Amino acid sequence: MNFIKFLTVLILAVFSTHASAYGSSSSSSKKSCKKPKMSQFTPANKAVVAAESEFSFTTSVLTNPDNIVVTVKKLPVPVTVQSEGNAYKVTGKLPATLQDTYARVTINAVGTNGCKTSDGWLLKIESK
Repeated sequence: MNFIKFLTVLILAVFSTHASAYGSSSSSSKKSCKKPKMSQFTPANKAVVAAESEFSFTTSVLTNPDNIVVTVKKLPVPVTVQSEGNAYKVTGKLPATLQDTYARVTINAVGTNGCKTSDGWLLKIESK
């Protein structure tokens, strides 16, 4: 009888050790990454625009304004970042060299918490 009790305790101890291992995953202890969100893309996605047109978008306050990088068809574009309440408005101008082509406005940004994000939209650029 003592042997059966010992075996039962041993089996329960083994199973309880395995069960607790599933509850303590390392991913649950990591911080969640809140990525900055982009919105209000102007001109709209797939719009037809003239060369050297201005564009703008809004990004959340989770964005570090010093770490916003905008490229159009892999060409770097200087942008202006202005604080607007609980968001940032980012404006720029399409490169003059891009005419009669489709181009993606690509946004890469880093949040205040270090999380990276990217977004963008497509435009059809016509000659002036």
